[in-house]
Amino acid sequence: MFIKQIKDSFYIKLAYQQADINLGSTGSNPSVGAVVVKNNSIISSGCTSVGGRPHAESNTLKKKTNFKDSDLFVTLEPCSHYGYTPPCTKIIISKKIKRVIFSINDTDPRSRNHASKELNKNQIKIKEFVLKDFAKIFYKSYFTQSTKEIPFIDAKIAVSKDFFTVNKKNKWITNKKSRVLANFLRSKYDCLLTTSKTINDDNPILNCRIEGLEKKSPDLVILDRLFKIKLNSVIFKKNKGNIYILTNINNLSKERFFKKIGVKVIKLENKSSPINSLKNIFIEIKKMGFNRILVESGITFLNQLIKYDFIKNFYLFKSSLNLKSRGFNYSNPLYLKQLNISEKNEIKVNLTGDTLYKVKL
Repeated sequence: MFIKQIKDSFYIKLAYQQADINLGSTGSNPSVGAVVVKNNSIISSGCTSVGGRPHAESNTLKKKTNFKDSDLFVTLEPCSHYGYTPPCTKIIISKKIKRVIFSINDTDPRSRNHASKELNKNQIKIKEFVLKDFAKIFYKSYFTQSTKEIPFIDAKIAVSKDFFTVNKKNKWITNKKSRVLANFLRSKYDCLLTTSKTINDDNPILNCRIEGLEKKSPDLVILDRLFKIKLNSVIFKKNKGNIYILTNINNLSKERFFKKIGVKVIKLENKSSPINSLKNIFIEIKKMGFNRILVESGITFLNQLIKYDFIKNFYLFKSSLNLKSRGFNYSNPLYLKQLNISEKNEIKVNLTGDTLYKVKL
């Protein structure tokens, strides 16, 4: 029995590798992974498609092979309701799967706790909650979707070894390998939040520029309280995703300009306290349908988010070089330094001298 439990965990981990492929690109649907095992061999695998359909189970079981008496390992409870597509439980039953193993129940009331009953009626054995604790973390952004909580928020920034975020002599702080990995990181989110100051100072594109992942560039939300963003910013010409500007200011000429180029302007309510103002920003973003947010901004805005505990995971790309007099910060990196980054936070990846840290906040 113990060996079987180890095997079940092993195959569920492989299913999570599948789920991770389209994490951040499945819309309001969760990114699910599935693996089918028969006679101790994997005979099929799949994940939820970009946009959220077809579901992972459908993609995995569409292969022309004999699935009878096989085991299906899936990261989330299979759906059992009719929506735009038939329920995955129907597909599982039709393929004569012998056993279904999953990590955690769906929070959607149309499916929650229904799959086991439906499958058991058809003599399909069920094993629940394999790697459940991992599932709670992996699906945090999906589970908060149907609650009143603010969406799931991560952040990233690049710094020099001596903690400067601006290089006076060069556009870049870190090397090319770090920038490629940062592009990949963007592909795991459905929304990238930045500020007009970052746009005006750096003139970035903020998309995913990795071959094969271009279509996974997140939509862009720009926080521009005073409506100071430059109209000729390259982001409005080269970023092909949806762009939204959040502002507190009325400016009819700018609004007409952005409407003409397809950029949506959304007015924010003025809030008295900084924390309520920040909450309001993320509530508005959630109303727009975004659940996984990556913040890429300057140190001033990030300091606020760290101070008020908005960030779940912080990614710090750190150069091996000291900038000294060539370095500059718009704000004191006090809160960044308080993250207490050490070797235990390092993600082991070869960045040719640079180092990537991940801190859970």
